Amino acid sequence: MIIQDNKISEIGRKSSIKIPSKAKIIKATGKYVTPGFIDSNVHLSLYGRGETIVRYEHKNESITLEAAQLQLKHGFTTVRDSYGSLLPLMHIRDAIARGDTIGPRILVAGNIVGWGGPYSISFSLIREKDLTIFQEQFNDFITQGSGEELMDMGPNELKIAINNYLDLGPDFIKYGGTSHFSSPIMIGFSPRAQEVIVEETHKRNLIAETHSTSSEGLMISVLAGIDLIQHPEVLSTEMPDELINEIAERRIVGAMLSNTITGAAWERHLKKRKKDSKKVSDSEVNNRRRENLNKTSAELRAEIRASGEMMEIRRKNAVKLIVAGCIITIGTDNYLGAAPEFRRNKKYENQAFGIGSVIATEGLVELGMTPMEAIVAITRNGAIACKMLDKIGTLEVGKYADLVILEENPLNNISNIKKIHQVIRDGKIIDFETLPYERIFSSPGRGHAW
Repeated sequence: MIIQDNKISEIGRKSSIKIPSKAKIIKATGKYVTPGFIDSNVHLSLYGRGETIVRYEHKNESITLEAAQLQLKHGFTTVRDSYGSLLPLMHIRDAIARGDTIGPRILVAGNIVGWGGPYSISFSLIREKDLTIFQEQFNDFITQGSGEELMDMGPNELKIAINNYLDLGPDFIKYGGTSHFSSPIMIGFSPRAQEVIVEETHKRNLIAETHSTSSEGLMISVLAGIDLIQHPEVLSTEMPDELINEIAERRIVGAMLSNTITGAAWERHLKKRKKDSKKVSDSEVNNRRRENLNKTSAELRAEIRASGEMMEIRRKNAVKLIVAGCIITIGTDNYLGAAPEFRRNKKYENQAFGIGSVIATEGLVELGMTPMEAIVAITRNGAIACKMLDKIGTLEVGKYADLVILEENPLNNISNIKKIHQVIRDGKIIDFETLPYERIFSSPGRGHAW
């Protein structure tokens, strides 16, 4: 393979390719080359946790870059940030694109359109009358004019608002087809309003995607013409076949949270379920049934949440989507959360930057994909999610030179994607072992901060 400037110029057998005399040779004999990996849903910036924002807002861009470089360290040469601080994200995106610093290719959405920021009803059930001035200002910083007020707009007014937000420079639009919270899950926009959001986004040749976590809410978004669903398996009920068929037939991409329903996360669930499910006699079962008759609906819902039943529904939905042949990639929701000093408990690594994306890829195999299908999911399908399949996602002449060279064959064991020999991003050799260059949350001695 010959790389010139930042693109692949030739691919073939050594005997059929003339190597330029001044070429830098990268020896990969006995190793395995894949396209650069892609995570379609990360959250690199500070966007919540008040005490963390107060202490670290002045370092938001540095923290965002740190998170991005941790993704690159693990071979993820492109990431899509689907919710966060739009302005710092665009600054880092553009700095990387100019070559001012090292990082993965970043595509950003900023706010989830229709949600009011981290301190809002739509995001966290916080009433406006209970907010401090700081919280109100930070909501505005996140939403940049795309908040809850859009839910009250008619089509013409909404069209103007969406275009005003698009003018700020996001790479794609993610909107709240439903609320962020569950129980109850509230539908955010009418079918007509969702069609406006999708149409105006498509006029800019950009991806329109949704967060919709009820079957009916998601169906409205699907029929509106969306291109991508974030965590399609995350529904309050088992996904109806009708909905799965629509997703498959329309070739809508599903960015799956496989890192939260497989591996260590699933093992913790099984361990808890085994501990909780003690053998009981028939009479005890009947007594519990009678007790349930006297429980409130809220008490019963709380028991369902505590039982882990929702996690089992998510896993079942994920398997159904894969079996149906839907276009699946990973969308890990890797996020910052609270600064290490403000945490009571260590954060699990399944949503830590970089390694969380690897765990998600391993999870796809656990859910039924072959290793090859999982690699396609994080390369070719990820490129479809970026609307960049003509530029990245496969190793072809004319495409950007985003490569990962592995020590061992990932088709034998998907976990071999951890065994990185070399990362090349946009034609540049990355000294991935030294990343991130500046450690803030991930500095030694601060625990697993990510």
